[in-house]
Amino acid sequence: MNTEAVQPYQRIVQDYSAKIRLGRLTAGTKLPSTRELAQEYGVAAGTVQRALAELRNAGLIYSHQGRGVYVSDTKSDASLDPDARLRALESQVAELSARLDRIEQGCDD
Repeated sequence: MNTEAVQPYQRIVQDYSAKIRLGRLTAGTKLPSTRELAQEYGVAAGTVQRALAELRNAGLIYSHQGRGVYVSDTKSDASLDPDARLRALESQVAELSARLDRIEQGCDD
């Protein structure tokens, strides 16, 4: 498999999607700033912004201008918005695919 299969922004999306799905981050929880996330993941601010856009499109987070980014109430949002559920499922499939790629790469070493 290709070692470039998971882009840096996808890693952030996968990590935060999992934290939200597993309940480690609950509705209303404020996420770290773009700068903090960029430092944590060793990426540029634009990469973090792209990841946040993906999470926002999936209905997992929302932004308050000047205040920050927060975890959405995904339980109620998902039940009301079929598109958000579809995006969440697509994100999960991408995450599982990336995990499989990493597992297969580890087996080839």
